[in-house]
Amino acid sequence: MTTSLFSTLFIGALLLTTLTKLWLARRQLRHVGAHRDAVPAAFRAKIDLAAHQKAADYTSAKTRLSLLSTVFDAALLLAFTLGGGIQLLSDWSLAAFDNTLLQGMSIIVAVLLTSSILETPFGLYSIFVIEARFGFNKMTPGLYLLDALKGLLLGSILGLPLLFAVLWLMEKMGTLWWVYVWVVWITFNLLLLYIYPNFIAPLFNKFQPLQDEALKQRIDALLQRCGFTTSGLFVMDGSKRSTHGNAYFTGFGTTKRIVFFDTLLQRLTPAEMDAVLAHELGHFKHRHVMKRIAFTFAVSLVFLWLLAQLMQSAWFYQGLGVDSRSTALALLLFFMTLPVFTFLLHPLSAYYSRKHEFEADRYAAAQTDANDLGSALVKLYQDNAKTLTPDPLYATFYESHPPALERIAHLMEHAK
Repeated sequence: MTTSLFSTLFIGALLLTTLTKLWLARRQLRHVGAHRDAVPAAFRAKIDLAAHQKAADYTSAKTRLSLLSTVFDAALLLAFTLGGGIQLLSDWSLAAFDNTLLQGMSIIVAVLLTSSILETPFGLYSIFVIEARFGFNKMTPGLYLLDALKGLLLGSILGLPLLFAVLWLMEKMGTLWWVYVWVVWITFNLLLLYIYPNFIAPLFNKFQPLQDEALKQRIDALLQRCGFTTSGLFVMDGSKRSTHGNAYFTGFGTTKRIVFFDTLLQRLTPAEMDAVLAHELGHFKHRHVMKRIAFTFAVSLVFLWLLAQLMQSAWFYQGLGVDSRSTALALLLFFMTLPVFTFLLHPLSAYYSRKHEFEADRYAAAQTDANDLGSALVKLYQDNAKTLTPDPLYATFYESHPPALERIAHLMEHAK
């Protein structure tokens, strides 16, 4: 392949991806706006028009912000690649460091920090304008800054050694370096999953054992009925950042734990809590977590092999505006541009995720009352201002969970 041809393919893929994202966002805005003034018939008994309109306006506000961020992200990628940004940083690193590993690490860290700083205004606007306008935000500027500093420190402690190991293996392990990097990547991720509940999550939130004895007994009975063991039931102070509610499992092996947002406990009845928990148990019963991990690891192996092939070709670097060649530049360019070439595969990933959600719903309906899960979901849609009427095509690309109408309809079939 020639340099000019690859540049043309890259620009074409970036243009196609950007225009598709903008088109989908516009479809979402039109569809949500067209259904803003009428609650779907299946929800009229439980959700009033004001709550439905709030969800529509909240969704529209977030979607409009995504229009700006999509254009900005495309421009930033062009500035780093064909605009010469990465080449400029490469020249700087060559002058600043003699060691090739330090040169590579400095380039990657510089790009990541620059991208993070430039994209910060979008995050700030989302939290302190959109979330605040709709009554969700509890984050203070001080807490935001503290979270950012903790994240930066944690990323340095965990990420820099990993980056050093990857670059070292790429330089020293010959043509099969991608196999060694894959093994290190798997080990790192499994270790991260294991230590997250006890060492990482407590850096950002407080976790207290569930105190409600009656609810605890109900949950313990459900866990025994489903054959699930856990290291504990915990309540997280999610309300210090947002009023959004959620529940999740975290960890694996002996560190598995169930976490409830304090906001969720205030909203759901005990029977609804059982149903929500049974849904999460369904993910484990069907081994969805392990399947997703295995799929991610398999795809990462393919991508590392592909990178090993591309990094040997001069047109790969030059076609993206970089004259220098190194393992670090190859790694950086590959993972910066990969989303451009894989965006149109999003519907497959979203479909796979929604399939798992339906399976977990069926499991919950078998273990508890499907009506309780349905009513819990309605409350969660309302409390989180989740639109009941997303554009179908937009949902096909982006939604990891089934649309509300489709999901509730499936549950009602089980209830019958």
